[in-house]
Amino acid sequence: MNQTKEIIRIAEASPNPIILVILSGGGVDISFAHDNPKIGAILWAGYPGGEGGNAIADVIFGEYYPGGRLPLTWFKNKYISQLPITSMELRQVPKLGYPGRTYKFYDGPEVLYPFGYGLSYTKFLYKTDTNGTAVTIPVADRHYKKLSYKSGVSAPACPAINVDGQACTETVSFNVSVINSGGKGGSHPVIVFTKPPAEVDDASIKQVVAFQRVFVHARSTVDVSFTLNVCKAFGIVEKTAYTVVPSGVSTVLVENGDSSMSFPVKINLSV
Repeated sequence: MNQTKEIIRIAEASPNPIILVILSGGGVDISFAHDNPKIGAILWAGYPGGEGGNAIADVIFGEYYPGGRLPLTWFKNKYISQLPITSMELRQVPKLGYPGRTYKFYDGPEVLYPFGYGLSYTKFLYKTDTNGTAVTIPVADRHYKKLSYKSGVSAPACPAINVDGQACTETVSFNVSVINSGGKGGSHPVIVFTKPPAEVDDASIKQVVAFQRVFVHARSTVDVSFTLNVCKAFGIVEKTAYTVVPSGVSTVLVENGDSSMSFPVKINLSV
């Protein structure tokens, strides 16, 4: 509380907006700074080492291009009242009103900064020429697995396959065009997520399956290629603790704060 008051006091006294540097191992309450017009930027530096001061100065004064993305979900301060500290569940618990934890399962009110969020000195946009694709996986009977489906949804004859024991040679390939629409070149991490079929119950909302960092010159475009192993990229941990690949339409998603692109992947299972 004393630190918060001191930061606000310094910001109000400054003739220009200040830059707030946060040194912490994880998310702390910075809701007070989010919409404060006297705080022009927030830089989270974690717990830097001996060269941390020089690294922070290089970012602030433009000597180094900031291209980091948050490796966690930064919740608003009211999150602590949305579930008790004794709750160990990652998944949502609707009957108790628990919204879940991490970007994979949290479905509550808007967070302060989402997983993967990050600003830079320019804007990056995504495009792809892929409208969708399909893949068929041959499966032996003993590898079929049941799935939990949402109310009112009828399960198909073969809901999912157990990843264990599968050859898992099937892949999905695609390209992402990363467009730097600004006047300054810089590096940018392209993060790929997958989302399971919407009818599957108690599954993760999305999950990171791949990423690449690329440098894109000002007002230029770089094409990035990805090849995803179907069992690894589209597998989910079912509540029975098995890792399974559900049949149906999953989604590949690439997004940042300025742009997003997605396409469906229909997964067919055959004997």
